[in-house]
Amino acid sequence: MQPPPVVGQPVRSPVLLLGQAPGDKEPKLQRPFAWTAGKTLFKWFSGIGLNEEEVRERVYMAAVCRCFPGKKPRGGDRVPSPQEIRQCRRWLERECELLAPQLLIPVGKLAIAQFIECHRLSEVIGQQHRVECFGRETDCIPLPHPSGASTWHRTEPGKTLLAHALALIEHHPAWTSLQEAAGSGGMSV
Repeated sequence: MQPPPVVGQPVRSPVLLLGQAPGDKEPKLQRPFAWTAGKTLFKWFSGIGLNEEEVRERVYMAAVCRCFPGKKPRGGDRVPSPQEIRQCRRWLERECELLAPQLLIPVGKLAIAQFIECHRLSEVIGQQHRVECFGRETDCIPLPHPSGASTWHRTEPGKTLLAHALALIEHHPAWTSLQEAAGSGGMSV
């Protein structure tokens, strides 16, 4: 793993957005989802009521691994190893203890697999799951990775399942509380 670690703003939120690990641009920009995948992700969220700035101000963002894992020899980012995931797990565990999120949004298969057995995205995307999050039950609505390299969210059944997942997020009480806070100019959690 290549430091520095990348973390979101320290915001008390009922929603925890969980990515896989930062890409190579995020350490320089010092914020999660700061590049191509982030543009797509924030476009999705804008469609359900919160723009990028509002999401960054109101949603706690974390990652399974906090540092850039490096590139694969043949291109693309390397997937963190099980040992690297275990080494970073204490950060996520403590964040979940402190925040007690009402809604967990894991993004991409690696993040989803931390809470739900995931052989195929089509088996878990588009549904709300009740999961155990470090000793506390919470709602979990997984999203596919918004990577430009992935076509899953742009082809069927991914396109339809993504729309279902976003609708579930939009109507979840934790998300609607963020929308109400955005409308009033403050945070009400």
